Amino acid sequence: MKDLPRIGLGVDLHRLEPGRPCVLGGVEIPCDVGPAGHSDGDAILHAVCDAVLGAAGLDDLGTLFSDRDPANKDRDSASFCHEALRLCRAEGLRVLSLDVVAECEKPKLIPHRAAIRARIGALFDVDPTRVNVKGKTGEKLGPIGRGEAIRTTAVALLGPVD
Repeated sequence: MKDLPRIGLGVDLHRLEPGRPCVLGGVEIPCDVGPAGHSDGDAILHAVCDAVLGAAGLDDLGTLFSDRDPANKDRDSASFCHEALRLCRAEGLRVLSLDVVAECEKPKLIPHRAAIRARIGALFDVDPTRVNVKGKTGEKLGPIGRGEAIRTTAVALLGPVD
């Protein structure tokens, strides 16, 4: 059955706090707030990792990299991506495409979309033209709309390694 495409879904939510670096999709973005988390809080990469791991039928990010493990404190989420890709390849799978929606009032993602797509593509060994990143606002509703949080949803399509 590994010859058939597989799809996975990942979702991540982080509070936004003043003074935190704003790293999203592996790209540092100038902003007065950044995602809070045990690691670097990169909600985009966390959702993408969970989507890839889910499509491969593997454990989720929180199981593989517990927030109770001090080794993960302030950890660069790119390392999670490297491990997710390694595990995916061990299953005989590769990433075919990724689609990401990030919901936040700030930062505005449009000026950074190309860099985020390129970084995600490099981390998951997929052409950036097969990575889509969209930014949406919370329309002033709830914690996202008040600028207190970022929620990211990602879908990954995997296929067999050639």
